Amino acid sequence: MGHGATSGALVVPPFDDPRTIAGQGTVAREIVDQLGRVPDRVVVPVGGGGLLAGMASWLRNESADVQIVGVEPAGAASMSAALRAGRPVTLEHIDGFVDGAAVRTVGRHTFDLVQGVVNQVLSVEEGRICTEMLAMYQHDGIVAEPAGALATAALGKVVVPSPGEVTVCVVSGGNNDVSRYGDIIERSLVHEGLKHYFFVEFPQEPGALMRFLEEVLGPDDDITLFEYVKRNNRETGPADVGIELGDAADLGDLLVRMDQSPCTTRHIKPDDPLFGFIR
Repeated sequence: MGHGATSGALVVPPFDDPRTIAGQGTVAREIVDQLGRVPDRVVVPVGGGGLLAGMASWLRNESADVQIVGVEPAGAASMSAALRAGRPVTLEHIDGFVDGAAVRTVGRHTFDLVQGVVNQVLSVEEGRICTEMLAMYQHDGIVAEPAGALATAALGKVVVPSPGEVTVCVVSGGNNDVSRYGDIIERSLVHEGLKHYFFVEFPQEPGALMRFLEEVLGPDDDITLFEYVKRNNRETGPADVGIELGDAADLGDLLVRMDQSPCTTRHIKPDDPLFGFIR
């Protein structure tokens, strides 16, 4: 803003300006022009709310029946928080992974427009967004950034169209750095229940690791992380162990075998503070 004032450059607000909102709303007009009708449902990604506010305002003027659904990341659900409070609120903590939609506070203009015309605003977990990004790339050849995959990530579980309905999802954003794909795959595997982390205390005796591999791991399980620290003058040695399952349903049997082994194990789940240190 300061640079614009001193240089005379035009400052274009990212979402909370009537002109920006109006421009983003033209996406709805393009959809209707291409379809030849107003769709039954439109699913729109939400960050600051400009795209949703603009599209929803135009669509609601065209049809009272169209279902307008906003989707935001679960780790930055600022529009949902605003709708619950009846005003824009600032989230204390957000997950910045979906960087194109990770907004602490939605706009005043966007909130006022969304509040009156949108049917619902939903949130999708970041892991599910990652799974959708990979599916879009592998099956459709679409490179989407996390925010670009928000709308389609809601399909199937959060948004379930009825047979014969026309549902349009807005895929907005392909600015994805290829170096992020390691993290994207990791988050997807954890979300799908295929990857798990454990803190394991191994007996400090010959053959302890071999027994763990032979007696605890299943035939389709792979170790993806193993960090072991040998301790002198102790009966056990700690290790951080990451395991990728062949099938998410195999976790129960794996936990049973761990309980039956001579090792002491702790399952480090995503909501555990330790998870961020070992993942």
